Amino acid sequence: MTKNFNLIGFVSIVFAMFIWASSFIALKAAMVDLGEYTVIFIRMLAASLCFVFFIKGFLKYDFTKRDIQLILLLGFFEPCLYFLFEAKALIYTSASQAGMITSLMPLITAMAAGYFLKEIISRQLLFGSVIAMIGVIWLSVQATTSDTAPNPMLGNFLEFCAMICATGYTLVARYLSEKFSALFLTAVQAFIGLVFFFPFFIYELNTKEMTFSLEAISWAVYLGVVVTLAGYGLYNFALTKLEASKVAMFVNLIPIFTLILAFLILGEKLTSTELIASATILVGVIISQISVKRFKRRKI
Repeated sequence: MTKNFNLIGFVSIVFAMFIWASSFIALKAAMVDLGEYTVIFIRMLAASLCFVFFIKGFLKYDFTKRDIQLILLLGFFEPCLYFLFEAKALIYTSASQAGMITSLMPLITAMAAGYFLKEIISRQLLFGSVIAMIGVIWLSVQATTSDTAPNPMLGNFLEFCAMICATGYTLVARYLSEKFSALFLTAVQAFIGLVFFFPFFIYELNTKEMTFSLEAISWAVYLGVVVTLAGYGLYNFALTKLEASKVAMFVNLIPIFTLILAFLILGEKLTSTELIASATILVGVIISQISVKRFKRRKI
């Protein structure tokens, strides 16, 4: 029975990573005509509308003060701070490079586990982290500027900040998943994001020239319905079947999926030097994961 559940978790997380990889392409495409926060607001609105039908079922939960605090912390990490950083990142860097930066999440997650969960940090983790960071710096320095990526170094740094937020989200979601369903956790993220980004949407509506084209709105709705509903739903579901450390490792698939999709849909290409730097990041991540211990279950 356990093997079946692990297989279900494995399939869920792989599909979640593919969907998340497509979010870089969708967000980049939508921001051609719309402001970054307008895109996120439409995304949260579309996702929230999908969850309205489930509100009655969510009321069955018995919420403690601690639960409410952690749920708010979950939403604060992601979507609030995470999307603030990622939306800005994609203004300055390409979808391909932003996707590569996501491969650092397993390292950051492992480091956070060492601090918060008292997990032993191995030499392989430290060595792999150094290699991966060298790759990130190399990728950012060597990145060529373009109309769609005017400041890759700044954009990559902002995406790195987004990964720190994603780490906090993963640790909190892993704990909450023991009591709350994946559907509920995904829904509460959408509702919190809708409220949080509403003022940003109003501000852009009055200060920025935007074209509410069918293509841009379609990409934004795709982000809300497919990426938020299906992507986060599958991710949160996988956290109920797999340990957080294992789930974090699958983030390494995002750069690969993103490179393929960015090439096919956006026509983005990396130079040979950027490809070598990207490979360096992945090598560092793989080395770091060789002997990382499993997360010890412990209440936050």
